[in-house]
Amino acid sequence: MSLNAEIADSLKFSEQQLSEYIINATREVFSTMVMMEPADDFPLKEPITHFKCSITGMVGFAGTYSGVISMHCPMYLAKKITGAMLGMDESEVEEGGEDLNDAIGEIANMLGGSVKMILSKGGLDVKLSIPTVIAGEDYTVNSLSDIDCVVIPFNVDGSERFLVGLTLKKEE
Repeated sequence: MSLNAEIADSLKFSEQQLSEYIINATREVFSTMVMMEPADDFPLKEPITHFKCSITGMVGFAGTYSGVISMHCPMYLAKKITGAMLGMDESEVEEGGEDLNDAIGEIANMLGGSVKMILSKGGLDVKLSIPTVIAGEDYTVNSLSDIDCVVIPFNVDGSERFLVGLTLKKEE
């Protein structure tokens, strides 16, 4: 497996490149693991960093590329996603419970693994961190900088929205 020449030659990523990575990874993970087909929307003009009654799963990249991929989801939708992923009724998923945190962390991990395979030569020159999950009534995530950052909103069932963000830079 060789590195995409366009990726290897660039030090910066275009909004279009980052958007494609996010959309392809999210569609793949959700269709195979969650049995949902989220619809993507246009990238947000400004990253959202403040969340209410939500949960965020993040995975960091280190090595040839550094950055973070994150999924931000309202708690009610996270419970629905977790139930679908684990074959449970969403009413069985406890807010703040282990199943919820594990599922959202695992989705972030799979999103990170998908992007890692696009960026690296067989995955050897990019390392992923373990997933981090943050949840709460009111919190801020500042890992989304304006440099090489794209946040894509996704809709499930036409109205329920979650965000996937990717901040990425090539180390010189």
